[in-house]
Amino acid sequence: MLIEFSVKNYRSFWDSQTLSMAAGSTRELQEENTFAPSFQELPRMLRSAVVYGPNGGGKSNLVKALEFMQEFVLLSARESQEGERIDLKPFLLHPDGPSQASEFEVVFVEDGMRYQYGFAATKNQVTREWLLAFPGNRAQRWFERSYNPKKEKEEWYFGTKLTGQKKTWQRSTRSNALFLSTAVQLNSEQLKPVFNWFQRLVVIGHGELIRRGGTVTSCEDKDGCADILQFLKSAGIEVDGITIKERKFDEIRLPSHMPDELKSYFQNDLQGKSFKEVLFRHQLTNSEDFAMFPLEEESDGTQKLFAYAALWLDLLKNGLILVIDELDNSFHPHLVRYLLSLIHNSINNTANGQLIFSTHDTSILDTKVLRRDQIWFMEKDDTQSTQLYPLSDFHPRKHEALEKGYLQGRYGALPYIGEIKF
Repeated sequence: MLIEFSVKNYRSFWDSQTLSMAAGSTRELQEENTFAPSFQELPRMLRSAVVYGPNGGGKSNLVKALEFMQEFVLLSARESQEGERIDLKPFLLHPDGPSQASEFEVVFVEDGMRYQYGFAATKNQVTREWLLAFPGNRAQRWFERSYNPKKEKEEWYFGTKLTGQKKTWQRSTRSNALFLSTAVQLNSEQLKPVFNWFQRLVVIGHGELIRRGGTVTSCEDKDGCADILQFLKSAGIEVDGITIKERKFDEIRLPSHMPDELKSYFQNDLQGKSFKEVLFRHQLTNSEDFAMFPLEEESDGTQKLFAYAALWLDLLKNGLILVIDELDNSFHPHLVRYLLSLIHNSINNTANGQLIFSTHDTSILDTKVLRRDQIWFMEKDDTQSTQLYPLSDFHPRKHEALEKGYLQGRYGALPYIGEIKF
């Protein structure tokens, strides 16, 4: 469960900006769109949040910031060497942006424990890293590291509640890697839940190829395939069955116009290897016979929904946290509302999975699908730095026409369109 995410000095973000999944005090759609955490000290949490804003306003950068944090946690200890530069992109429109560290922090719940974890880094090194745990109302500081530029060395603190080979993990942590990642790689059982939370986070950027391997794997199991088929049918996709067929690359007839280098790759490097082809079965009109269509011949929206299917079911059944840039791309607005209705349902969403997405589809603002505290806006200020703020800051009336108000500029986050003369 994600409680909040903060980012500072990364891409279009200069000042610290925070996206919160904590629900407000309003009771609208409370049972559908929020859930009660197991901790009494926490407010109800939102099942989803949507971000609106103009092109270039920073929506994609919010997704990229969370994706960077995830990848750095999962990979920094094993996919880099001492001295390699960190692939950070600080805010460049401030004189201090390139020289100051970028910061990332998440507050979340995993395995019945609340955690607050974050780090700061430049392109050369991690300058700070910290982890607090909340087994109750009081915080326990498990560890903190910080680079002292005057002494040119790292300073470390370990709390008594953190157990294990702390000094060994400290010595093994490179300056361009995270202590959390290193300790888990060296078998810290106590820190595994924090690491595992990042593994259960799925981030899909704009235009990113959605991996459908999970859905294909599910379709190879009888019960899993039945779930995928039911998901597609309930979303309005007319399909009577799904078949997974293994084919060899040798069987593929290559187009004559294909570049020679690519042909060589298929003919030599993939010789004898196989791939799994997805076939949709459609019943013929007034007949008991069926036609089989490769997935690639289905519409873009159907292909995208098939790729999402396993992720959506994982969210509903296992509490996955899914972050998507431009969810509405290739999807009809009614389909977006349907996907949200699955998440905003305590019977379907038994594990309290969460969805964070950006969109340009304003039609869902007035459909009674979202609470006002689920709606966020992004725009750039006079310094070209992205600002993130919730609709609830404007205290809209209960029956206010939100779509009309947004498009009229009442909440900001609209593109500034000028004139062009030829």
